[in-house]
Amino acid sequence: MIAVLMFAAVCCAAPVSGTIGAYTALKTGVIDDGGIAEGGSTADIPARMLAAYKKAVQQVGTYVPTCRGMRWPILAGIAKVESNHAIDHNIAANGDITPKIYGVLLNGSGAGGNTTAVADTDGGTWDGTANGERAVGPFQFLPSTWESVGEDGNGDKVADPHNADDAALGAAVYLCAGGRDLAQRSQLRAAILQYNHSDAYVTDVLGWINQYTAAAKDPDLKNVTGKVRTVIEAALSQRGVPYSWGGGNAHGTSYGACCSPGGKSGTDIKGFDCSGLTQYAYARAGITLPRVAAAQAGVGQRIPAGLGPLVLKPGDLVFFATAPGHDATIYHVGIYLGSGQMVNAPRPGTVVRLDAVDTMPGYAGGARLL
Repeated sequence: MIAVLMFAAVCCAAPVSGTIGAYTALKTGVIDDGGIAEGGSTADIPARMLAAYKKAVQQVGTYVPTCRGMRWPILAGIAKVESNHAIDHNIAANGDITPKIYGVLLNGSGAGGNTTAVADTDGGTWDGTANGERAVGPFQFLPSTWESVGEDGNGDKVADPHNADDAALGAAVYLCAGGRDLAQRSQLRAAILQYNHSDAYVTDVLGWINQYTAAAKDPDLKNVTGKVRTVIEAALSQRGVPYSWGGGNAHGTSYGACCSPGGKSGTDIKGFDCSGLTQYAYARAGITLPRVAAAQAGVGQRIPAGLGPLVLKPGDLVFFATAPGHDATIYHVGIYLGSGQMVNAPRPGTVVRLDAVDTMPGYAGGARLL
């Protein structure tokens, strides 16, 4: 697995994770670009799948009473990497998923990175073949693993890995093994590593958990007033608008330019890149910003990275650099909301959304203009 880093002086191509879990590689044979149209917001999760994740959180205590800290973003992070939330499949009211989701046959053929043969354990009951094993369902369980963790989440008296409720509950049970406290970062990492023994996989899943966690929290603006509120509300009003490389300005969305370091063109996408979004939001409060992120760092009171993000206040610009401490290397900017969140236009293929500040690498401090 490789991680592809993309950055530039012009805003805003972020370093993009290209890592994927073993099951995903076996299933598709391709590398995911780290995000889809709706990024890390709940909008990229089918409503029926989100309901299954939340239901599993409520049920898991029945099966693992000592489990602590299970949250739906944890299950969503796993399912995002494993099956992209079963998007493009039909999810029935009872949770049954059709067509069924199968990984490649683990016969050592090399397809999708498959180099080790795994003998059949279920006679094809779950994976549709007795010629070997393949991962199944939205959480990509091997039949042998499902045999030990599968539970009936929808009450039909069948534990089916191709059912959203059953699969989510099985994943919760598996991650909670041994009564883990998943609120502890070290134990969460250990649980994900157990799910797939790959450091790259853990990094990938944790990134999505961070994004879903941020998206699940509505920003608290009750104590935010004046121009700060104007800026934040302007930025929040653009959630869901597509990322467009070179797109956006003080007047709103615009078609972008060609091309990002990863070859993504914004010429046919009307939207914002990161600094286009900040230009627009601050213009609503009568403040003119330069066009690119590195130049925006020179406006207002600079907040050094060494002070840490806890000193940021709502409305501050928050920067990211390939070499923090050297503002010429700033490649990205967001608008801080408080509680570790920011409004963010992350990269091509995503939309304006809420993210945790630590979602982006290379924290480079902030700037206070208000």
